[in-house]
Amino acid sequence: MTTVSTAGVRADRDTHFEVEQFYYEEAELLDAGRYADWLDLLADDLDYWMPTRTNRLRRQQALSVAARGEAAFYDESKESLAWRIRRFDSGMAWAEDPPSRTRHLISNVMARHVDPGEHPGFTEDDVLVRSAFLVYRNRLEREENVFAGSRTDILRRVSGSFQVARRTILLDQNILLAKNISTFF
Repeated sequence: MTTVSTAGVRADRDTHFEVEQFYYEEAELLDAGRYADWLDLLADDLDYWMPTRTNRLRRQQALSVAARGEAAFYDESKESLAWRIRRFDSGMAWAEDPPSRTRHLISNVMARHVDPGEHPGFTEDDVLVRSAFLVYRNRLEREENVFAGSRTDILRRVSGSFQVARRTILLDQNILLAKNISTFF
C-alpha cells in the first residue's frame, strides 16, 4: 500500500480550526498575564526568534531581515522565557511593574503540513503556520504601543493538542518606538 505524502500540503479544515483555536487560547493567556500557563503551550526545545530589520532598497530586500547570529529582539529558548516570567513574578522587572495590559489579535492564519526536507527534525504530522498579528500594549497613563507583524510557527502535536516548537516573529516596523519590548508575541 502506498502512502501519499502530505509534505507542504494545506492542512484540512479540522486541523486549521484546531490551529486557530490554539492561537486564540494562546492570545487569551497572554492578555490575562497567565504566562506560566502560556509556557505549557511551548515545546521544551522551543526556538523563539524575532530578528531585527532594516530599510533597504527594493533590490536589496533579501538583506532587510537580520540573519541568524545577527541582531535580534528575541533569540530565546523555553528556559530563557521561563526565566523572564519568573523575573516578572519576582517584582524585579521594573519595566513591567505595574504590568502592561495587552490585546493580541491573530489573523490570516495559513496552515500546511511541514515538509521535512525543508525543516529537518520535523515530520509531516507537524504543522507550519503563518499568521499576522496586531498587539496593542498599554502601560501606566500614557505608554501605548502597537506592534504589527507576522509569525511563522511550527506546531507539534502533543497529547491531542499543539505546542509551539519554532516561532519566528517579524515586526513590520524596523525601529521600535516602545520604551521596552517585554511583550510576548
